[in-house]
Amino acid sequence: MPVTIIPITDHEVYTINGKTIYKDVNENWTCNVELSTKENMAFMNYRQLIIENRDVKKHTKSTYTG
Repeated sequence: MPVTIIPITDHEVYTINGKTIYKDVNENWTCNVELSTKENMAFMNYRQLIIENRDVKKHTKSTYTG
């Protein structure tokens, strides 16, 4: 099953397969619904490659498979 990550607000709010994940007041990523292991790994990769990369100006929709 592919994992699709869509940015809502860069650096703050994203959806992962329809589940909303956001940064709380303590700068921790929080989701009201538990993410699967595959969704967690995909978001960790996305965070390292896109969110934390200062060279990326506009965050885009990404789909992870595998």
